[in-house]
Amino acid sequence: MLLFCPSCSNMLIITQIPAAHCTPEEDELPGQNRFECRTCPYQMVLDRRYYERKTMKLKAVEDILGGADSWKNVDQTDAKCANENCDSRMAYFRQVQIRSADEPMTSFYKCVKCTREWREN
Repeated sequence: MLLFCPSCSNMLIITQIPAAHCTPEEDELPGQNRFECRTCPYQMVLDRRYYERKTMKLKAVEDILGGADSWKNVDQTDAKCANENCDSRMAYFRQVQIRSADEPMTSFYKCVKCTREWREN
C-alpha cells in the first residue's frame, strides 16, 4: 500500500518516532511508527494497522515458438520417433534460430503417428 503526501504529493515512508522527539502533550510514543514525507515536514502517526489485500491477474503466456499453428505447414522427414513405444519412422520438422546467430538452428520434430515432440541441435 502506498500513501502520498497531501501537501507535496511525494510518496510517504514509514519511520519510527525517536525518543528525543516525543513530548508528553502529544499522542506520540517512542518507537511508534509514522508516515513521514522526505521533502516536506508532513508526518502522520500510525494509530492502527494499515493493510491492503490485492489479487493479481495472471498474464496469458504466449507460446513463443508458435503453438499449435506452427505445425500447420511443415515438411516431413525420415526420423525415428523419440517415444520408445512408437515404431513410426516419419516426423514433421521445422527449424528455428533460438540461440545466437553463430550457433546452428534447432530442429523441432513431431511424430506423425503419436504426436510426440522432441528437438535436436
